[in-house]
Amino acid sequence: MEYKKRNTPMPTMLNPIVAENRDVLIQRAAEKGIKIVITDDFRSAEEQDRLYAKGRTEEGSIVTHVEGGESYHNYGLAVDFALQQNDGNVVWDLKRDGNKNGESDWMEVVAIAKSLGFEWGGDWAGFKDYPHLEMDFGLSIRELQYGERPPASK
Repeated sequence: MEYKKRNTPMPTMLNPIVAENRDVLIQRAAEKGIKIVITDDFRSAEEQDRLYAKGRTEEGSIVTHVEGGESYHNYGLAVDFALQQNDGNVVWDLKRDGNKNGESDWMEVVAIAKSLGFEWGGDWAGFKDYPHLEMDFGLSIRELQYGERPPASK
């Protein structure tokens, strides 16, 4: 398929459909006794480049494998989450069962997210991004780079 680049501005915020589903995710998780925190959502291409530099040209560990314009976060289509403990601390513990129902809280959140239409970074074949949830609306990064945009309402 050949793409013609459009002069479409980059998004500056989370897509409204993604934002609505993020809020439903937080609510449904809370109904199961699981408090989650959204640790990241929309991210500008410049912010993405700063993250990409970590562990490469800047000190720290590598936290992303893509540069600005190559992440669904840059198009307002992704969120990252973590679990919040009763003491307020935030953890990325895939085995934690804080609601004591015999299931991993993390995987309960993932199941809710998938039921809302999110894809989970933990399902990726290569680099596993366990906190990452995205809604791509059937659009590839290349299509987004060329100016395609998902709907802003259902």
